[in-house]
Amino acid sequence: MKDTPKSICVSAAPADVEQPLRQETFDAIFGSDLMAEAIKALDIPYVALNPGASYRGLHDSLVNYLGNEGPQMLLCLHEEHAVAIAHGWAKVTGRAMAAVAHSNVGLMHATMAVFNAWCDRMPLILLGATGPVDAAKRRPWIEWIHTARDQGALVRDYVKWDDQPGSALAARESILRADWISNMAPKGPVYVNLDAGLQEAELPALPSAIDAGRYRPAVSSGADAVELARIAEVLLQARKPVILAGRASRDPEAWNRRIALAERLGAKVLTDLKIGASFPTDHPLHAGAPGIYAVPEARAAVAEADVILSLDWVDLGGMLDAAFQGAPVTATVIQISLDHNLHRGWSMDYQALPVVDIMLAADPDQALPGLCGALGIGDSLPATYLPKALADYPELGEEPILMGHLAHALARATQGYDVSFVHLPLGWDGALWHFRHPLDFLGSDGGGGIGGGPGIAVGAALALKDTGRLPVCVGGDGDFLMGVTAIWTAVHYRIPLLYLVGNNQSFFNDEVHQERVARMRGRPVENKWIGMRMDDPEIDVAGIARAQGALGLGPVKSADALEAVLREALAHVEAGGVAVVDIRVEPGYTPAMVASLNRHAGEKK
Repeated sequence: MKDTPKSICVSAAPADVEQPLRQETFDAIFGSDLMAEAIKALDIPYVALNPGASYRGLHDSLVNYLGNEGPQMLLCLHEEHAVAIAHGWAKVTGRAMAAVAHSNVGLMHATMAVFNAWCDRMPLILLGATGPVDAAKRRPWIEWIHTARDQGALVRDYVKWDDQPGSALAARESILRADWISNMAPKGPVYVNLDAGLQEAELPALPSAIDAGRYRPAVSSGADAVELARIAEVLLQARKPVILAGRASRDPEAWNRRIALAERLGAKVLTDLKIGASFPTDHPLHAGAPGIYAVPEARAAVAEADVILSLDWVDLGGMLDAAFQGAPVTATVIQISLDHNLHRGWSMDYQALPVVDIMLAADPDQALPGLCGALGIGDSLPATYLPKALADYPELGEEPILMGHLAHALARATQGYDVSFVHLPLGWDGALWHFRHPLDFLGSDGGGGIGGGPGIAVGAALALKDTGRLPVCVGGDGDFLMGVTAIWTAVHYRIPLLYLVGNNQSFFNDEVHQERVARMRGRPVENKWIGMRMDDPEIDVAGIARAQGALGLGPVKSADALEAVLREALAHVEAGGVAVVDIRVEPGYTPAMVASLNRHAGEKK
């Protein structure tokens, strides 16, 4: 019988912070009150923001008209963090949270985080504002430089939809439409720009309330029985099928269906560290460890396959190229995805054009029930495999810390907890930790935008707050230092989080690239560290964390000291706090990453 997992203290809540004086009646109603009512109708619990005068009307409405609840504000110290927190929330819930950015300058700050959410295919409602479109109403100087003719153009190439409504009523409709579009598969961020003049204009009366649900209908993204029967027939005839378990929801039922599908077919399954957990990594059918780049076992499985089923794999073309090494793809390739609906010309996040023999335009999670039915898989979907027992990790000695040491010490310290990795660094080896539940790992930042990790971690930890799970972020030092003030928001709103900084005191990814360039050009590789290292003076990572109100520990420089420090940090998180540990790790990447860098740098294997 499984022991009851330990849980994290949730006695304090974000709602306990920043309670306004309540006003019951209002002598006048303004445009922003109607906009706030529209946001409330979406049942979004939080709106992350950094304040700005361009939306002072909306800010007042959220606090004084709505009472700072449904949604509650989450004050952030940077617009990029506000968007990243909403991104992290979506990675757990699958639903859009709201964020607000001040005028053109705030949106410029937020753009990288919007791009991360776009590449990660996560829903997000970003509200913005501009100085009054009516020039006669602009305050001198400041409202002129904070007014743009087409502000949405800053993000239009990496949002699903944007709008700048021309009235308060139009703004209500725009907000409802934004939520519907953002949450419809394939999901992604949207942007609505609210004219400051419209926010502050008095309305003769508040328009009649509407049933928001009727304006956001559920959209079926499944497939008909004929298409599913055709795919089922191809899969049943396969001798060596492979499933590429790509983008997926955190829904345990969909997780179980993927297991049942693989077991029915006897198919090998691949997963990817660029996205959240989509299949148990200790299942006998899982081929190799998950990674940012495919490990040799995974590439071999694909190369030997006669049928490949892609369930919205992030980079199908790249996977096929890595497995077949430029030779013709001999397998029948089936793609189930809606991602092509988002492909445009500005960003190349759609990856290489893959070989596809059968294309099913559907959300894999919605198509799986029908596909399982066509394969004779019933509604009862218990997992038939036995998870591997937790490894008996050895005691660590007095030695420099490798990423494996960090993982082993963390496993020992967190036994009995349901750990949710809300972020993992590039140097993490997928073989270090098994994922056995869709919430065990939430994926990467999406767009490779460094600095997004802390905000995403805080948003994910907020969404995990009432689940009893332990949110753990393992991130790099560069990522942490760019986004560290997001930690203040977690502390301020009582959001428990364990944050481990794998600190190699370098922008090491670029050291690797500079070494490759030097080798290709016959130049000194010894110079690769210049313009990369962060060690003169050393940065006090733990001190910076303490400055945000978190418990800051470290630097930990010896492997044998890790477990005790992690237990101290965990005790603080158990009590509802935020703990940051500076762990000095040796620079290094997984063999699969090094091999990929070598291959694409033109070096001989």
